[in-house]
Amino acid sequence: MKYFLRLSYDGAPFSGWQIQKNAPSIQEELQRAFSLLLKEDIEITGCGRTDSGVNAINYIAHTEITPKIALSGKSRQQFLYKLNAILPKSIKVFGLYRMHPEAHARFDAVSRTYRYFLTTEPSPFDTRFTWYFKCRDLDIEAMNKAAGYFIGTQDFSSLQKVGSDVTSPICTVTEASWKKAPLPAPFARESKGKRYVYTVTANRFLRNMVRAMVGSLLEVGVHKKEPEWIAEMLKEKNRCSAGASVPGEALFLCDVKYPYPIH
Repeated sequence: MKYFLRLSYDGAPFSGWQIQKNAPSIQEELQRAFSLLLKEDIEITGCGRTDSGVNAINYIAHTEITPKIALSGKSRQQFLYKLNAILPKSIKVFGLYRMHPEAHARFDAVSRTYRYFLTTEPSPFDTRFTWYFKCRDLDIEAMNKAAGYFIGTQDFSSLQKVGSDVTSPICTVTEASWKKAPLPAPFARESKGKRYVYTVTANRFLRNMVRAMVGSLLEVGVHKKEPEWIAEMLKEKNRCSAGASVPGEALFLCDVKYPYPIH
């Protein structure tokens, strides 16, 4: 039986989603917990890789479970309770959904949305998942103009991690923009309106692509580059042409869309 999982995780303790030798991963922890509970070897496929330290909300994965183990209604809730008791606190599975046999968490996804949180005004309450970029002021208007050059179907080789083993560097970006992101109400006094979030949606992403996007847009935000430079940088198809990658702890995979409902 095919099941989709919906989960969230704090990426700080892990080397990323995918299993790696001699490094902890989210995929490994999930497979260990499922296998322990179901007393059989369980493999789990994610909707995509996330880099070391990167977080996720509403991450989707799938797994195959022996038909004799029926997970529905009360038994499903009991299973989730036991599963989350085994998993480390940095991983939480909050949905398990029976799907049609051909459903695939990675290949069926039609879009993915990431958000990156940044502040130019450090706060003791805003350090864990927001990157402090030391700068008096950012030209958000220029950064949004620059981000517009990411929209469309094009080659993103310039933003890809060197040595990546992908079949194609072509991605279709449908959204790329910056907005102010104030602190939650209890900490509002600590915020001076200099906290921002970058949102980007695409059908697929290359390794390190979003972090390199943010780093490149910051070059525009501090007036080292003009917005039009983004278009020129993409045409060069050279990672050395783009800006530096920003840290992963402030990056979140926030949403994954499918052409069918998950419930």
